[in-house]
Amino acid sequence: MQAFEYANPATLQDAVALLGARWGETAVLAGGTDLIGLMKDYVETPTRVVNIKSIKELGGMGKAAGGFRIGATVTLEELVDSAEIRRQFPSLHTAAANVTSQQIRSAGTVGGDLCQRPRCWYFRQGLGLLATGPGGQSLPAEGENRYHAILGNSGPAKFVSASSLGPALVALGARVKLASPKGSRELPVEQFFVTPSAEDARETALQPNEILTEVVIPAAAVRNATYEVRQKESLDWPLATASVALRMNGSSVASARIVLGHVAPVPWLAADAGKALAGKSITEETAAAAATAALAGATPLSQNAYKVQLARVAVKRALLEAARGRA
Repeated sequence: MQAFEYANPATLQDAVALLGARWGETAVLAGGTDLIGLMKDYVETPTRVVNIKSIKELGGMGKAAGGFRIGATVTLEELVDSAEIRRQFPSLHTAAANVTSQQIRSAGTVGGDLCQRPRCWYFRQGLGLLATGPGGQSLPAEGENRYHAILGNSGPAKFVSASSLGPALVALGARVKLASPKGSRELPVEQFFVTPSAEDARETALQPNEILTEVVIPAAAVRNATYEVRQKESLDWPLATASVALRMNGSSVASARIVLGHVAPVPWLAADAGKALAGKSITEETAAAAATAALAGATPLSQNAYKVQLARVAVKRALLEAARGRA
């Protein structure tokens, strides 16, 4: 990899002061499970790497004002081991537990998962985020696209969001906090993910001089679940994911949030499908109808139409699982 300066700040204030004003100048190192590979392949070539693992304020999790706080450097393994996460947020627990590599779970962090770059092989081979050819044509649209987007792909972005935790956090209505030299800002996780329309854009709202510091999940009683469809049980990214959160009024749904993962450039909130469940009980029939509605706008590419049915199955099973919850 390209030579770089290494910084190991002890405070968040020191860390953000070390970040550059433009993408590519600096990189933030937490677990390193994504960044190191990108640097080895020369997809990322920062001149400075800022290690944030020693910053205590970025770790830990527990009850906080407004809900349940999870620090950016909390590992996936810590999520899996947390009885509170398992009890309150089974959708998040499942998403973390389904990362089956013990090495990645032990090193990979919550912030790193949300900020990881797309797994699109065109991007990973240095062909750009939008992977366009010399004539401006979309390489994924005209080439190998069996793992690419079936929703939200009408623009130039055809990759899928790689975040394992993103769909569950969007369904739960979580917020992220971002810090920069000018201070901090908060936004819903749903707005943190962005579908880029230009090659120099990014797939998140994070700025070059910002660090994601924490996630806060609202303290609300919702039944929630995640269901993933995978090609194999060993470490791999899902083919389709569904995370759901249900507010119940007795046996009927008061409101529902259905979020699809690994089928669009962002975790895909199927708002109309969620609204259609209001006032209904979750049964095999209503869950199947919601699943069909969630994929009504799918526009598969030449090789990935199979993902439509997989995503329908994920939605239906996630809804049935959430309905069995006790929240």
